[in-house]
Amino acid sequence: MKACLFGEKPLILTLLAQAVTDTQHIRWTDLGLDPVLLSIRGHAILRWYSLAYIGGILIGWWYLLKLLEQPGAPMAKRHADDLVFYATIGVILGGRIGYVLFYAPGMLLDPLQVFKLWDGGMSFHGGVIGTSLAMIVLARRKGLDWLRVHDYVACCVPFGLFLGRIANFINGELWGKPSNVAWAIIFPRTGDDVARHPSQLYEAGLEGLVLLAVLWFFFWRTKARYDPGKLTGIFLVGYGCARFFIEFFREPDSQFADTIFATTIHMGQVLCIPMILGGIYLIATSARRRQRVVPIAGDESVA
Repeated sequence: MKACLFGEKPLILTLLAQAVTDTQHIRWTDLGLDPVLLSIRGHAILRWYSLAYIGGILIGWWYLLKLLEQPGAPMAKRHADDLVFYATIGVILGGRIGYVLFYAPGMLLDPLQVFKLWDGGMSFHGGVIGTSLAMIVLARRKGLDWLRVHDYVACCVPFGLFLGRIANFINGELWGKPSNVAWAIIFPRTGDDVARHPSQLYEAGLEGLVLLAVLWFFFWRTKARYDPGKLTGIFLVGYGCARFFIEFFREPDSQFADTIFATTIHMGQVLCIPMILGGIYLIATSARRRQRVVPIAGDESVA
């Protein structure tokens, strides 16, 4: 028995490998998912992806107000309304422009395609840049510390990331690489019958839930919010590392087939490198930016 179980080719490993191979993988079509939440006469009125954007903004807004109730807030609640408006414009414009520049520069030959947002195509990295620029403009107009404003907004972003990746899964897009793991899923839009990693759910977990928990801990259980740039740095490093890791399980973008961005390193990983480096810098230098904070919300000053 010992020879059979632990010989040159262990029986246990053979049986496990066979079990995985024989697994009846889940089909996306059997999950009863529909990218369209509401339609009238066959015309899409509301898609889950649109709802994810709306939900992420509203939940993030609610959470931001909770953060601003704590002592030492960098702005008053009245600023939150303007901030949400500016950030929404920034994420939409930045996300779309970033997608065109990073992933589909061919659209520039047909500029009208750039405005067809309903066809999909948004870049998170572009959205980050657009939102950051929008917040800097708002901070300067209102006389706020733009870096501390970023710290508070960074704590709210994982809500949108989680909902967005769930929407990607409902859309059956941005699937992972072929796999025989028991939870692999066959996505119809791939054009084949191959089971793949549900990388959208991996991202929802790491970029959404885990990153939210990390930022929650540092905001509520430490004094990180009084070190300008620390929370922003934690977000950048956390997201960058999570995305870089998950890209190993994610199918490269089709437009990069047979290029270095498919065979060696994905475009998503390339864009994460400056995020990680920038985040490390912000964390490492945050203590020297610490100063006495006079609270806008609350009644406790912090040295």
